[in-house]
Amino acid sequence: MGAQDAQDTAKRLRAISDELSDRFYERADVVRTLVVTLLAGQHSLVLGPPGTAKSEMARELTGRVEGAAYWEILLSKFTAPTRMFGPIDVAALARGEYRQVYDGRATTAHIAFIDEIFKCSTAALNETLGYLNERIYHPESGGEPIRCPLIGAITASNELPGEEDAAAIYDRLLVRIEVGYLEDPSNFAALVRSAVSRPAAPTRTTVELAALQHAVTEAVPAVDVPDAIVDAVCTLRAALRRKELVASDRRWRQAVGLLQASAYLDGRPAVAETDLSVLTHVLWDSPAERPTVEREVLQLVNPDAREALDLADAIGELEAQLDAMAGQSREALSEWVIKKAHNKLAMAGKRLEKLREEAASAGRSTAAIDRVTGRQRAVRARVLTEALGVDASMVQAQL
Repeated sequence: MGAQDAQDTAKRLRAISDELSDRFYERADVVRTLVVTLLAGQHSLVLGPPGTAKSEMARELTGRVEGAAYWEILLSKFTAPTRMFGPIDVAALARGEYRQVYDGRATTAHIAFIDEIFKCSTAALNETLGYLNERIYHPESGGEPIRCPLIGAITASNELPGEEDAAAIYDRLLVRIEVGYLEDPSNFAALVRSAVSRPAAPTRTTVELAALQHAVTEAVPAVDVPDAIVDAVCTLRAALRRKELVASDRRWRQAVGLLQASAYLDGRPAVAETDLSVLTHVLWDSPAERPTVEREVLQLVNPDAREALDLADAIGELEAQLDAMAGQSREALSEWVIKKAHNKLAMAGKRLEKLREEAASAGRSTAAIDRVTGRQRAVRARVLTEALGVDASMVQAQL
């Protein structure tokens, strides 16, 4: 496969990312990160409450790989290894042969979606770890391990692991992405309308399995990692250690592949500073650590996004004030809006717009800025509806 073919694969994957971002509101960064993780041949965790489209998003993405064997499962504490990797062939057993049927199971899958990953049973734990780590499965009857063609697994959970056994799986999931309920009222309104309208058939770009495999094994590893990027990663590691946030050497090493995959997806031959932003999904263990990691990453690569995070803190303070004023009179709420909230939110919105323009013109990622902009719109909508009594149906026009 030549350079032109590799460019076509990257172009198709970008189109897939764009199509899914249009379909799943407020999920552009999530979708792109999932694509980058697959390109790096790694596994991802989508962490969030029920009803946030985790499963639907994973199925829609994995369904765009033509020719790939896809497998998914919802785990429980009682899921047996044979249900995951291959049930016993009953007909063969009647003939005195002990054999497993692997077709349609994890053993033959190129891409997997594992829901409620941390509910993995104790019986299946070791085989699941071997499957994720080495892409192997040890048959129930013994013998040589089976090599599995798995490119990467997308996993999902409503909560973090609470047991030591599940923590071993958590450690093997390189990328961890948080999702929540929609914040932007206009996106929520569009979601509600989509339930009662008949949408037009969406554009559906696909990529061939062979093209994806070539990208993972050949094109992505060929992306150059300049010395400046190595220095930046070393600087980031030192900064996080000063904050007592320590990631394993294995995690740092695997993260390099993500940087290469990010550059490849954007059609660049070498990793650039903007690719470092993907590390915000790699270097934290608990969600409480993620904002610190994000700030340290952006400190290195994206000064405009760092300012956007400062604006996010100010917006959060306004939202907390609005919550604290619940039950007060409309007059008191209106006075607060006029004297404080309106100007601060308007100024934040204008500054975010300017920051996005500057970032886009410089070729830097706008993901963090877009996320904060969504938060600003959401808080402003709350102010309009809860403090000023504006009809919710008119909010979108006001934003």
